[in-house]
Amino acid sequence: QVQLVESGGGLVQPGGSLRLSCAASRSVFDINVMGWYRQAPGKERELVAPITSVGGTNYADSVKGRFTMSRDNAKNTVYLQMNSLKPEDTAVYYCHAMMYGINYWGQGTQVTVSS
Repeated sequence: QVQLVESGGGLVQPGGSLRLSCAASRSVFDINVMGWYRQAPGKERELVAPITSVGGTNYADSVKGRFTMSRDNAKNTVYLQMNSLKPEDTAVYYCHAMMYGINYWGQGTQVTVSS
């Protein structure tokens, strides 16, 4: 089992930046895949970026070139650096982990991009 705690959301103007953090309760090396999803009002939850246990990443087309996912193994934490934010990035962002075929979710953190 793994617990995930997100932080770093907030209100930012278009073009601004935020960094989200997700701290896991166990070593990230035990976790097959971690990643970030987001859900905007009235829309389905969508995958933003996953990162594998060996550091491989992939990004949704809508965030490529603007978002960067990274991992600090010593802190069991993954990050999502979000630059050039747009109003359409407004959503609740959820940290996700999959371990032994079981999905785990954080509580979510709100990101609002507005002037």
